[in-house]
Amino acid sequence: MEVRHDWTVEEVQALFDKPFMDLVFEAQQVHRQYHEPNKVQVSTLLSIKTGACPEDCKYCPQSAHYRTDVDRERLLEVERVLDAAGKAKASGATRFCMGAAWKNPKERDMPYLLDMVRGVKSMGLETCMTLGMITGDQANELADAGLDYYNHNLDTSPEYYGNIITTRTYQDRLDTLGHVRDAGMKICSGGIIGMGESDRDRAALLVELANLPVHPESVPINMLVKVKGTPLEDVDDVDPFDFVRIIAVARIIMPLSAVRLSAGREDMNEQMQALCFMAGANSVFYGCKLLTTPNPGEDKDMQLFAKLGINRQEQAAKPDEVQEQELLGQVAQRVAARPGKDDLFYDASL
Repeated sequence: MEVRHDWTVEEVQALFDKPFMDLVFEAQQVHRQYHEPNKVQVSTLLSIKTGACPEDCKYCPQSAHYRTDVDRERLLEVERVLDAAGKAKASGATRFCMGAAWKNPKERDMPYLLDMVRGVKSMGLETCMTLGMITGDQANELADAGLDYYNHNLDTSPEYYGNIITTRTYQDRLDTLGHVRDAGMKICSGGIIGMGESDRDRAALLVELANLPVHPESVPINMLVKVKGTPLEDVDDVDPFDFVRIIAVARIIMPLSAVRLSAGREDMNEQMQALCFMAGANSVFYGCKLLTTPNPGEDKDMQLFAKLGINRQEQAAKPDEVQEQELLGQVAQRVAARPGKDDLFYDASL
């Protein structure tokens, strides 16, 4: 399978139109050419600043434009983030992702964010952040601190985008991805399925991702989690076979990328997830919550992995007491070395 960056919407739509079994078979062949077939990378996601986001993304319960059950919370203390990262590593995660409900981080936020990156990195975990739009200088600062991945989803097609978000443009998103790539970090970028978009919109989203100068190293495919109080709370459900098709097409046109099952897994049964893995998904978010939406617990995922004979790319076993104490000791040292609470915990939502 040739790695291409010149896909057309018509070509990708033709893949979607293939018989389901043929499409999944082709995707599995591509997957085996570039990846270990029974390996799944595992990431954990923590919300480091929740709610009161000025963006008007119609799917998001954290938007200040809508009345949902999500409470506004301040930026987490650095030590609390490091403690959560240590627990994530103990549960088997190999990448720790930190998400903040911002349009963009302010300069006063950057020292705390950089300390989070350095602290998580020192634990031997891959690091990822999603902070909204960032400048070239901010991207360079994050890269210098050791950030491995930056997540910034395109969400949907350029044509449908205005129906979902009006507070930032599609080009704004592409510009942020350019800053991330120029800084030398890896890109995590995908979209959300089930927001009322057409089949052609889904094909156009994947074309945008596949025709970037370098394919995103990680492509999260989210199934909309409908939240009461958001404009999309009553949108029609996604057909499970249509979702599997998206995974398969993403695998075929971005053969080197990790295709990640992200939001929406709580509503997927084991059989649907197994088909997604067959179609080329080889990464998942792990844990009971993704930012503010539910996700299958670690034990449930472990049971499914065991049934399917899936072995994660990193050692799955929990660390022994020595390793666990070492992680806790790192956190304790950082707590002792930091200034007072007022310097670490402030209202970053303003």
